[in-house]
Amino acid sequence: MWAGPLCGQLLARSGATVVKVESRNRPDGTRAAPSAFFDWINSGKLSYAVDFDEPATLRRLLDAADIVIESSRPAALAHRGFGPTAITPRAGKVWLRITGHGADGEKANWVAFGDDAAVSGGLVDGTDSDPVFCGDAIADPLTGLHAAVEVVESLSRGGGELIELSMADVAATYAADDRTTETHCTAMPKDSRTAPELGADNAAVDQLLSERRLASC
Repeated sequence: MWAGPLCGQLLARSGATVVKVESRNRPDGTRAAPSAFFDWINSGKLSYAVDFDEPATLRRLLDAADIVIESSRPAALAHRGFGPTAITPRAGKVWLRITGHGADGEKANWVAFGDDAAVSGGLVDGTDSDPVFCGDAIADPLTGLHAAVEVVESLSRGGGELIELSMADVAATYAADDRTTETHCTAMPKDSRTAPELGADNAAVDQLLSERRLASC
């Protein structure tokens, strides 16, 4: 829900041109959430709406991107013929794959949200019968932060890498931390910007794709 979008927001704030790609038929579910959250995590990005069953359009986007942020079950793109090994290779391209429980094995296609991924990684207080979450959907923001760092570090090495992050694994790295001195934060970060409407930047993104194609000829 927001590990991938948070990574994209951090990259956008660092100067990257970030295109948020959504299905016309099944847009980002957080569009239905309080607008303050959606605006905070998606402002500064370009919004591109597409039919995910139109392979030519998706391939153009994936081929042109310097960084691909895939934040879903691995099968979501793979069964449409897309994935890190199915896209035309290009020097320096970084593919970031965020999953709930990893990309291999029986858990690969499990749907995951921040809370259950945190429990899977052991990042929970209390007892088995009375667990207490350490933060709202905590595996999501932790993974988004780690993802942004991993992308920047990959680019510093020249890119050309597949980065795989599991929310459950990221949560597990924090499970043993001392949480007795935690600071409890309840305020939503403030941002005066608003996120674009679904598909508001399709024409602008198409123009960018055309310019990139001409530049590579």
